[in-house]
Amino acid sequence: MTDERGVLVTGGAGFVGATLVRRLTGSGYRVRVLDNYSTGDPAHLAGVDAELIEGDIRDELALASAVGGMQAVVHLAAAGSVIGSIQDPAANFEVNVLGTFRVLDAARTAGVQQVVLASTGGALIGDAEPPVDEQSLPKPISPYGASKLAGEGYAHAFAHAYGLRTVAVRFANVYGPWSERKRGAMNLFFQAIHAGQPIVIYGDGSASRDYIHVDDIANVLQLALERELPGGTVLHAASGVETTVAELAELCSQAAGLPGYPVERLPARQGEVGRNFASYDLASKLLGYTPTVTREQGISSTWQWYREHVFNGS
Repeated sequence: MTDERGVLVTGGAGFVGATLVRRLTGSGYRVRVLDNYSTGDPAHLAGVDAELIEGDIRDELALASAVGGMQAVVHLAAAGSVIGSIQDPAANFEVNVLGTFRVLDAARTAGVQQVVLASTGGALIGDAEPPVDEQSLPKPISPYGASKLAGEGYAHAFAHAYGLRTVAVRFANVYGPWSERKRGAMNLFFQAIHAGQPIVIYGDGSASRDYIHVDDIANVLQLALERELPGGTVLHAASGVETTVAELAELCSQAAGLPGYPVERLPARQGEVGRNFASYDLASKLLGYTPTVTREQGISSTWQWYREHVFNGS
Protein backbone atom coordinates (compact mmCIF):
# COMPACT_ATOMS: atom_id res chain seq x y z
CA MET A 1 0.00 0.00 0.00
CA THR A 2 1.47 3.35 -1.03
CA ASP A 3 -1.44 5.67 -0.03
CA GLU A 4 -0.74 7.72 -3.15
CA ARG A 5 2.74 8.50 -1.87
CA GLY A 6 4.31 11.23 -3.96
CA VAL A 7 7.73 10.50 -5.43
CA LEU A 8 9.85 12.91 -7.46
CA VAL A 9 12.20 11.13 -9.89
CA THR A 10 15.00 13.37 -11.15
CA GLY A 11 16.22 12.24 -14.55
CA GLY A 12 13.04 10.20 -14.78
CA ALA A 13 12.83 10.41 -18.58
CA GLY A 14 16.23 8.76 -18.92
CA PHE A 15 17.24 5.14 -19.27
CA VAL A 16 16.75 3.87 -15.71
CA GLY A 17 13.97 6.38 -15.08
CA ALA A 18 11.83 5.07 -17.95
CA THR A 19 11.69 1.66 -16.29
CA LEU A 20 11.46 2.91 -12.69
CA VAL A 21 8.64 5.41 -13.36
CA ARG A 22 6.58 2.69 -15.05
CA ARG A 23 7.19 0.42 -12.08
CA LEU A 24 6.23 3.06 -9.49
CA THR A 25 3.08 4.25 -11.27
CA GLY A 26 2.07 0.61 -11.69
CA SER A 27 2.48 0.17 -7.93
CA GLY A 28 0.18 3.10 -7.14
CA TYR A 29 2.68 5.87 -6.51
CA ARG A 30 1.98 9.46 -7.59
CA VAL A 31 5.08 10.18 -9.68
CA ARG A 32 6.50 13.50 -10.78
CA VAL A 33 9.51 13.65 -13.12
CA LEU A 34 12.08 16.45 -13.35
CA ASP A 35 14.33 16.14 -16.39
CA ASN A 36 16.22 18.60 -18.62
CA TYR A 37 16.13 16.03 -21.48
CA SER A 38 19.88 16.28 -22.08
CA THR A 39 20.06 12.49 -22.15
CA GLY A 40 16.45 11.67 -21.37
CA ASP A 41 13.49 11.90 -23.73
CA PRO A 42 9.85 12.61 -22.84
CA ALA A 43 8.91 10.01 -25.48
CA HIS A 44 10.34 7.38 -23.11
CA LEU A 45 7.34 8.02 -20.85
CA ALA A 46 4.64 8.23 -23.52
CA GLY A 47 1.38 6.89 -22.12
CA VAL A 48 2.73 6.70 -18.55
CA ASP A 49 0.61 8.31 -15.81
CA ALA A 50 3.33 10.60 -14.48
CA GLU A 51 3.69 14.39 -14.29
CA LEU A 52 6.61 15.61 -16.41
CA ILE A 53 8.43 18.86 -15.63
CA GLU A 54 11.24 20.10 -17.84
CA GLY A 55 13.95 21.55 -15.64
CA ASP A 56 17.50 21.19 -14.38
CA ILE A 57 18.56 19.95 -10.94
CA ARG A 58 21.01 22.86 -10.73
CA ASP A 59 18.09 25.33 -10.98
CA GLU A 60 17.05 25.96 -7.38
CA LEU A 61 13.65 27.42 -8.29
CA ALA A 62 12.72 24.58 -10.64
CA LEU A 63 13.85 22.03 -8.08
CA ALA A 64 11.94 23.65 -5.23
CA SER A 65 8.78 23.66 -7.33
CA ALA A 66 9.23 20.04 -8.40
CA VAL A 67 9.86 18.71 -4.89
CA GLY A 68 6.87 20.50 -3.35
CA GLY A 69 4.26 18.10 -1.98
CA MET A 70 6.44 15.04 -2.49
CA GLN A 71 7.22 12.53 0.27
CA ALA A 72 10.30 11.01 -1.36
CA VAL A 73 12.85 11.67 -4.08
CA VAL A 74 14.68 9.18 -6.30
CA HIS A 75 17.67 11.06 -7.65
CA LEU A 76 18.78 9.60 -10.98
CA ALA A 77 19.79 12.75 -12.90
CA ALA A 78 23.53 12.64 -13.56
CA ALA A 79 26.37 13.09 -15.99
CA GLY A 80 27.15 9.40 -16.28
CA SER A 81 30.17 9.05 -18.54
CA VAL A 82 33.62 8.22 -17.15
CA ILE A 83 35.31 9.32 -20.37
CA GLY A 84 33.17 12.47 -20.51
CA SER A 85 34.19 13.33 -16.95
CA ILE A 86 37.87 13.07 -17.90
CA GLN A 87 37.33 15.31 -20.92
CA ASP A 88 35.33 17.92 -18.98
CA PRO A 89 35.65 17.46 -15.20
CA ALA A 90 34.08 20.83 -14.42
CA ALA A 91 30.83 19.96 -16.23
CA ASN A 92 30.73 16.61 -14.42
CA PHE A 93 31.19 18.37 -11.08
CA GLU A 94 28.41 20.84 -11.82
CA VAL A 95 25.83 18.14 -12.53
CA ASN A 96 26.88 15.39 -10.14
CA VAL A 97 28.20 17.24 -7.09
CA LEU A 98 26.45 20.60 -7.15
CA GLY A 99 23.31 19.02 -8.62
CA THR A 100 23.16 16.33 -5.94
CA PHE A 101 23.72 18.91 -3.21
CA ARG A 102 20.86 20.97 -4.64
CA VAL A 103 18.55 17.93 -4.64
CA LEU A 104 19.37 17.06 -1.03
CA ASP A 105 19.01 20.66 0.12
CA ALA A 106 15.69 21.08 -1.69
CA ALA A 107 14.44 17.87 -0.06
CA ARG A 108 15.54 19.14 3.36
CA THR A 109 13.89 22.53 2.84
CA ALA A 110 10.63 20.98 1.61
CA GLY A 111 10.41 18.51 4.49
CA VAL A 112 10.79 15.45 2.26
CA GLN A 113 11.24 12.32 4.33
CA GLN A 114 13.48 10.22 2.10
CA VAL A 115 15.97 10.46 -0.77
CA VAL A 116 17.19 7.42 -2.68
CA LEU A 117 20.11 8.35 -4.89
CA ALA A 118 21.94 6.58 -7.68
CA SER A 119 25.63 6.02 -7.07
CA THR A 120 28.21 3.74 -8.67
CA GLY A 121 30.34 0.84 -7.57
CA GLY A 122 33.31 0.37 -9.86
CA ALA A 123 34.06 4.01 -10.70
CA LEU A 124 33.78 5.11 -7.07
CA ILE A 125 35.91 2.34 -5.58
CA GLY A 126 38.43 2.28 -8.41
CA ASP A 127 40.87 -0.56 -8.92
CA ALA A 128 40.30 -3.09 -6.13
CA GLU A 129 40.31 -6.85 -5.86
CA PRO A 130 36.73 -7.94 -6.67
CA PRO A 131 34.14 -8.63 -5.54
CA VAL A 132 33.77 -5.13 -4.09
CA ASP A 133 31.19 -4.37 -1.41
CA GLU A 134 30.12 -1.62 0.98
CA GLN A 135 33.29 -2.07 3.06
CA SER A 136 35.63 -1.58 0.09
CA LEU A 137 37.74 1.58 0.42
CA PRO A 138 36.75 4.19 -2.18
CA LYS A 139 39.66 5.29 -4.35
CA PRO A 140 38.10 6.78 -7.49
CA ILE A 141 40.32 7.06 -10.55
CA SER A 142 38.05 9.33 -12.63
CA PRO A 143 36.25 12.62 -11.90
CA TYR A 144 32.97 10.72 -12.39
CA GLY A 145 33.84 8.31 -9.58
CA ALA A 146 34.92 11.20 -7.36
CA SER A 147 31.66 13.05 -8.04
CA LYS A 148 29.59 10.06 -6.97
CA LEU A 149 31.67 9.67 -3.81
CA ALA A 150 31.03 13.34 -3.02
CA GLY A 151 27.30 12.77 -3.51
CA GLU A 152 27.36 9.85 -1.09
CA GLY A 153 29.24 12.02 1.40
CA TYR A 154 26.62 14.75 1.25
CA ALA A 155 23.82 12.17 1.54
CA HIS A 156 25.42 10.74 4.69
CA ALA A 157 25.92 14.23 6.13
CA PHE A 158 22.33 15.31 5.43
CA ALA A 159 21.09 12.10 7.08
CA HIS A 160 22.98 12.82 10.29
CA ALA A 161 22.66 16.61 10.35
CA TYR A 162 19.00 16.88 9.32
CA GLY A 163 17.44 13.43 9.78
CA LEU A 164 16.86 12.96 6.04
CA ARG A 165 16.58 9.22 5.31
CA THR A 166 19.07 8.81 2.49
CA VAL A 167 19.94 5.56 0.73
CA ALA A 168 22.72 5.52 -1.87
CA VAL A 169 22.39 2.63 -4.31
CA ARG A 170 25.66 1.84 -6.07
CA PHE A 171 24.73 0.62 -9.53
CA ALA A 172 26.72 -1.97 -11.38
CA ASN A 173 26.76 -1.52 -15.19
CA VAL A 174 23.09 -1.17 -16.10
CA TYR A 175 21.67 -2.25 -19.47
CA GLY A 176 18.27 -2.88 -21.02
CA PRO A 177 15.46 -1.03 -22.84
CA TRP A 178 15.37 2.77 -23.23
CA SER A 179 19.18 2.93 -23.21
CA GLU A 180 19.72 4.17 -26.76
CA ARG A 181 21.32 7.44 -25.57
CA LYS A 182 23.69 5.68 -23.19
CA ARG A 183 27.33 5.39 -24.31
CA GLY A 184 28.06 2.05 -22.66
CA ALA A 185 29.98 -0.84 -24.18
CA MET A 186 26.90 -2.96 -24.90
CA ASN A 187 25.19 -0.17 -26.82
CA LEU A 188 28.32 0.53 -28.86
CA PHE A 189 28.72 -3.19 -29.61
CA PHE A 190 25.11 -3.45 -30.80
CA GLN A 191 25.51 -0.36 -32.98
CA ALA A 192 28.68 -1.77 -34.53
CA ILE A 193 27.01 -5.11 -35.29
CA HIS A 194 24.00 -3.38 -36.84
CA ALA A 195 26.28 -1.18 -38.98
CA GLY A 196 28.37 -4.16 -40.10
CA GLN A 197 31.49 -2.70 -38.49
CA PRO A 198 33.92 -4.49 -36.16
CA ILE A 199 33.26 -4.34 -32.42
CA VAL A 200 35.91 -2.06 -30.86
CA ILE A 201 37.51 -3.19 -27.60
CA TYR A 202 39.91 -0.97 -25.68
CA GLY A 203 42.71 -3.02 -24.14
CA ASP A 204 43.23 -6.77 -24.33
CA GLY A 205 39.62 -7.69 -23.53
CA SER A 206 40.31 -8.84 -19.97
CA ALA A 207 38.78 -5.77 -18.30
CA SER A 208 35.57 -6.83 -16.58
CA ARG A 209 32.32 -5.38 -15.32
CA ASP A 210 29.21 -6.46 -13.43
CA TYR A 211 26.20 -6.13 -15.76
CA ILE A 212 22.76 -5.73 -14.21
CA HIS A 213 19.47 -5.48 -16.08
CA VAL A 214 17.47 -2.29 -15.59
CA ASP A 215 14.48 -4.30 -14.30
CA ASP A 216 16.60 -5.46 -11.37
CA ILE A 217 17.85 -1.90 -10.72
CA ALA A 218 14.28 -0.58 -10.69
CA ASN A 219 13.35 -3.32 -8.23
CA VAL A 220 16.19 -2.35 -5.87
CA LEU A 221 15.19 1.32 -6.02
CA GLN A 222 11.56 0.55 -5.19
CA LEU A 223 12.60 -1.74 -2.34
CA ALA A 224 14.86 1.04 -1.00
CA LEU A 225 11.84 3.38 -1.02
CA GLU A 226 9.67 0.90 0.85
CA ARG A 227 12.04 -0.37 3.56
CA GLU A 228 12.76 1.58 6.75
CA LEU A 229 16.52 1.84 6.37
CA PRO A 230 18.73 4.13 8.48
CA GLY A 231 19.74 7.40 6.84
CA GLY A 232 23.16 7.22 5.25
CA THR A 233 22.78 3.60 4.13
CA VAL A 234 24.87 2.53 1.12
CA LEU A 235 24.00 -0.59 -0.90
CA HIS A 236 25.44 -2.30 -3.95
CA ALA A 237 22.93 -3.32 -6.64
CA ALA A 238 24.69 -5.87 -8.81
CA SER A 239 24.50 -9.28 -10.42
CA GLY A 240 27.59 -10.67 -8.67
CA VAL A 241 28.76 -12.03 -12.04
CA GLU A 242 32.06 -10.95 -13.61
CA THR A 243 31.93 -10.45 -17.38
CA THR A 244 35.03 -9.51 -19.36
CA VAL A 245 34.80 -7.14 -22.30
CA ALA A 246 35.75 -10.00 -24.62
CA GLU A 247 32.95 -12.15 -23.17
CA LEU A 248 30.49 -9.28 -23.53
CA ALA A 249 31.41 -8.84 -27.19
CA GLU A 250 30.73 -12.52 -27.83
CA LEU A 251 27.46 -12.47 -25.84
CA CYS A 252 26.29 -9.49 -27.91
CA SER A 253 27.32 -11.27 -31.10
CA GLN A 254 25.42 -14.39 -30.10
CA ALA A 255 22.32 -12.33 -29.21
CA ALA A 256 22.44 -10.91 -32.75
CA GLY A 257 22.79 -14.41 -34.22
CA LEU A 258 26.37 -13.73 -35.35
CA PRO A 259 28.71 -15.67 -33.05
CA GLY A 260 32.40 -14.97 -33.61
CA TYR A 261 31.71 -11.45 -34.91
CA PRO A 262 34.92 -9.51 -35.79
CA VAL A 263 36.60 -7.52 -33.00
CA GLU A 264 39.12 -4.67 -33.33
CA ARG A 265 41.39 -3.96 -30.35
CA LEU A 266 42.64 -0.46 -29.50
CA PRO A 267 44.83 0.77 -26.59
CA ALA A 268 43.23 0.87 -23.14
CA ARG A 269 41.75 4.23 -22.06
CA GLN A 270 42.86 6.21 -19.02
CA GLY A 271 40.56 6.39 -16.00
CA GLU A 272 38.71 3.14 -16.62
CA VAL A 273 38.66 0.43 -13.97
CA GLY A 274 40.24 -2.95 -14.77
CA ARG A 275 38.42 -5.88 -13.12
CA ASN A 276 35.17 -5.22 -11.33
CA PHE A 277 32.18 -7.07 -10.03
CA ALA A 278 30.24 -6.62 -6.80
CA SER A 279 28.62 -8.49 -3.95
CA TYR A 280 24.94 -7.69 -3.35
CA ASP A 281 24.80 -9.53 0.00
CA LEU A 282 23.85 -6.43 2.01
CA ALA A 283 21.04 -5.50 -0.39
CA SER A 284 19.82 -9.08 -0.12
CA LYS A 285 19.91 -8.91 3.68
CA LEU A 286 18.31 -5.47 4.09
CA LEU A 287 15.94 -5.41 1.10
CA GLY A 288 15.37 -9.04 0.18
CA TYR A 289 16.87 -8.25 -3.23
CA THR A 290 18.10 -10.88 -5.64
CA PRO A 291 18.71 -10.39 -9.37
CA THR A 292 16.12 -12.05 -11.60
CA VAL A 293 17.40 -11.44 -15.15
CA THR A 294 20.33 -13.60 -16.28
CA ARG A 295 23.09 -12.18 -18.44
CA GLU A 296 22.09 -14.27 -21.46
CA GLN A 297 18.36 -13.52 -21.16
CA GLY A 298 18.94 -9.81 -20.61
CA ILE A 299 21.40 -9.27 -23.45
CA SER A 300 19.20 -11.20 -25.88
CA SER A 301 16.07 -9.22 -24.96
CA THR A 302 18.00 -5.93 -25.11
CA TRP A 303 19.20 -6.74 -28.64
CA GLN A 304 15.60 -7.43 -29.63
CA TRP A 305 14.52 -4.10 -28.13
CA TYR A 306 17.24 -2.31 -30.11
CA ARG A 307 16.14 -4.04 -33.30
CA GLU A 308 12.53 -2.98 -32.79
CA HIS A 309 12.95 0.52 -31.36
CA VAL A 310 16.34 1.81 -32.50
CA PHE A 311 17.24 -0.13 -35.66
CA ASN A 312 13.61 -0.08 -36.92
CA GLY A 313 13.27 -3.84 -37.15
CA SER A 314 16.31 -4.38 -39.34
